[in-house]
Amino acid sequence: QAQLVESGGGLVQPGGSLRVSCAASGIIFRLYAMGWYRQAPGKQRELVAAITSGGSTNYVDSVKGRFTISRDNAKNTVYLQMNSLKPEDTAVYYCNAGWVGTQKIDYWGKGTLVTVSS
Repeated sequence: QAQLVESGGGLVQPGGSLRVSCAASGIIFRLYAMGWYRQAPGKQRELVAAITSGGSTNYVDSVKGRFTISRDNAKNTVYLQMNSLKPEDTAVYYCNAGWVGTQKIDYWGKGTLVTVSS
């Protein structure tokens, strides 16, 4: 039973910072490429950041320089550090286990809400 559980969302002011976490179980975490997606009401879900099993990272252009994805394999946890937050970052942030090796996987967490507002 694969399970991804996000935490750390909340209300933050523009320009502030927040770190969301995703704890994984039921998978061999260290073998998976992981990603953070977000979805705002009425909008498509978009990939925000991804990290491979080896630690390589990629980001959507809108968050480059502001967000950092990282992983702690000993804790089976992937993080998204969000700095210089903007109102347009407001969304439900979802954790995804995307790839193991060359096999595409689609395990999802239930999401954690991040609201950026003054």
